[in-house]
Amino acid sequence: MRKRFTVLLITAIIVFGIYSFVSSANEKKGRDDLYRQVELFSDSLAIIQSEYVDDVEPKNAIYGALKGMLSSLDAHSQFLDPDTYNELKVDTEGKFGGLGIEITVKDGLLTVVTPIEDTPAWRAGLKTNDRIVKINDEVTRDMTITDAVKRLRGKPGEAVNITVLRESEKKLLEFKIVRDIIKIENVKEAKILEDNIGYIRLVEFRENTPRDMDVALANLKKQGMNALIIDLRNNPGGLLDAAVYTTEKFLDKNKMIVYTKGRPSTQSMEFFSRAQRPITDLPLVILINDGSASGSEIMAGALQDYKRAIILGTKSFGKGSVQTVIPLRDGSALRLTTSRYFTPSGRQIHGKGIVPDIVVEEGRIELAPELEPKTQKPEEIFDQIEKKEKTGKEELAKEHTSDNQLMRAVDVLKAIRIYKNKDVKKDENK
Repeated sequence: MRKRFTVLLITAIIVFGIYSFVSSANEKKGRDDLYRQVELFSDSLAIIQSEYVDDVEPKNAIYGALKGMLSSLDAHSQFLDPDTYNELKVDTEGKFGGLGIEITVKDGLLTVVTPIEDTPAWRAGLKTNDRIVKINDEVTRDMTITDAVKRLRGKPGEAVNITVLRESEKKLLEFKIVRDIIKIENVKEAKILEDNIGYIRLVEFRENTPRDMDVALANLKKQGMNALIIDLRNNPGGLLDAAVYTTEKFLDKNKMIVYTKGRPSTQSMEFFSRAQRPITDLPLVILINDGSASGSEIMAGALQDYKRAIILGTKSFGKGSVQTVIPLRDGSALRLTTSRYFTPSGRQIHGKGIVPDIVVEEGRIELAPELEPKTQKPEEIFDQIEKKEKTGKEELAKEHTSDNQLMRAVDVLKAIRIYKNKDVKKDENK
């Protein structure tokens, strides 16, 4: 037995030695390849310095090389010179002079993720997946997201001209949009629709979103809410923590909400629910569309994985990569994609999106106008005015009836309620 153990030990040492040798050899080969490429870079830089027709500042040449290197990785990685890095640090409160659009690079083109509701971009008519091809007559080819944002933002009251390609209509569209102060509201609407079905529209996930959700939920509960629709359509995401804290309100404690996976272990993280009194028995429908991205996809994906909510609408945008800003010694920085988001069941969000449980295309339900006599007596006109004033609140509450996706969500919750009542009656009859 001892002899066998010794043989096994020697075999293990030999195998480990071979593995270590191969691993060491691979590492050495990788270092040698890197050194050769660095030498190629330094040779090219020396030739530019000595042979190029004009004098070149070494810093400009290095910055240019870094921009090219980072942009070759993916659409979201980039080199930030000191000025650009400082600008990136300015906006942390959601208030700035701009248009109100979330943009990304998709298929090599600057693309609108979503226009934020009640902003200049929204009112002008920009739509999700519009391709921005010109900003103030400047072609956006090879323009980074940071450069584009720099051109789109500016002093409130000043106009910016944008040319977009709307592929669904196969045409170029021109927009002249006046910049304004963009103050983002987290919870846009919170109301009872009908039959005690609550409705909350989340515009973005920011620092105050979880607190605003608590207030909205408490108010709806006081009004008798017994089912809920959360509208994440055209919600571009925002802060990861805010998305996690909002999602955990509807999940049991210690449930994984999302995890990230990167090459170094420091970029692989898991986020779990920690809410003390979660709402786990409220029937829930989440509305998404192609403008729902990032934090919206985290929330929808987690609630879908645990079958805590029915996801309804159209496939989401598919933005699930994590960028880390790494400062450099001269005040510049690298904005580097370091990991990707995954739902609790292991589904990758980036480039895939969240597919709804029930696919319902966007559309408007047109109601037939009421037939009214062409001529009316004065007293009838005044009666109609009084009636409209009395029922004004009711009419506002019924505006949702023209929203195709929202009405399907209402129907789903009504159906769930019917089946739950049937189960209760069965138990009572036993």
